[in-house]
Amino acid sequence: MSEVQIGLTGMGLLLLLIALRLPIGIALIVVSFGGIWVLMDWGVAWGALGVIPYQFATNWVLSSVPMFLLLGFICYHAQLTQGLFRAAQVWLAGVPGGLAISAILGCAGFASVCGSSIACSAAMGKIAVPEMMRQRYDAGLATGTVAVGGTVGALIPPSIIMILYGIIAQASVTQLFLGGITVGLLTVAGYILVIVIRVKLNPALAPRSTETIPMDEKLRALKPVWPILVVMAGIFAGLFSGLFTPTEAGAVGAFLACGVALFNRSLTWARFRNAILETLLTTAGLMVIAVGASLLTRFLALSGAGSYVSSLIIDTDASFFWVMFGVVVLYLALGLFLEPIGCMLLTLPIVLPIIDATGMSLVWFGVLLTKLLEIGMITPPIGMNVFVIKGVVGQLIPTTGIFRGILWFLAADLLMIPLLIAFPDIILALPRAAG
Repeated sequence: MSEVQIGLTGMGLLLLLIALRLPIGIALIVVSFGGIWVLMDWGVAWGALGVIPYQFATNWVLSSVPMFLLLGFICYHAQLTQGLFRAAQVWLAGVPGGLAISAILGCAGFASVCGSSIACSAAMGKIAVPEMMRQRYDAGLATGTVAVGGTVGALIPPSIIMILYGIIAQASVTQLFLGGITVGLLTVAGYILVIVIRVKLNPALAPRSTETIPMDEKLRALKPVWPILVVMAGIFAGLFSGLFTPTEAGAVGAFLACGVALFNRSLTWARFRNAILETLLTTAGLMVIAVGASLLTRFLALSGAGSYVSSLIIDTDASFFWVMFGVVVLYLALGLFLEPIGCMLLTLPIVLPIIDATGMSLVWFGVLLTKLLEIGMITPPIGMNVFVIKGVVGQLIPTTGIFRGILWFLAADLLMIPLLIAFPDIILALPRAAG
């Protein structure tokens, strides 16, 4: 068996293990270690297992991952984001589908301090869905809105996916964040447009409130928003002015969140302990997957399988749009079964050389990839955001009902992908302007 055949066999075995529900991090490590052992020898495989994880884990930028996670978990447990939804709810009371739009805007606000799609959906689901049901909203619209709103969490910075992509692709994390702002805001606008169209076509989905809210009450509703605005302002002002790096931004953001929550008297010792524990568990899980992906990259490089698979696409003289069509289909298909970070780390060793060969910006592709991965968070059968919302609402609506509720939003997402490919400046305008 040739080296390339060994590499391809390893990739096939990896997909089989994942299909058998072996945790993706363990599957990556087992296949990569075994593949290097077969290609080289036992000693080299053990050496790789000792050196490669260490080299990856000592990357300084990785320290921002637990800090941004801690920031998000503190904001979640200290309930710093509830004011965003309440304020939007008051100001949009007379707008068709106003509560659903408020949920989308609340998700966007939480995304600016979170970086996690699942945390975004869970936090807003507990706040927004009960209120929408109290106002007699259609259950599918209510739950579907919050499920898709959570996907903004990985687009609007900070974004854990973009940080890991930047490390692997050696792309600027700050520029990825800037590109993600535009796509995140476009996604929010698209979701709001979907809500307005659906409610216009069928007003029974979201009965309009007849309550008239005086201006002084609207102004009072803005007061609880200040904690999250302080954290957002501190992160973005320092990050995009160059005062501190993305790595430092995570630590500054977590510190600001703790300070604001203590001042607001919403951070108890129990809540802080839960935030720390969830940060540790999530970080450990991400690191296992990332270390396995690093080992897989070395295995594919040694076998030549990665270059072989990439050349099958590049050497066909296919146009840029056909290459991108294949990449988009690949990620949409994998998104049906794999969680985003595992999917990204599994495929980047093969996909990055393809993008390099097209001459396209790695920053552009990183933001596009994030959008594709987040679509996978709402597509059946493993749409993780949908199951998060199901866990929040219980027996209110079956899982299939939530999936039906996201179909219109999914159509809007799929329409955005060709726009981002045909007009790369949608993503690259802000990074270029910032230099």
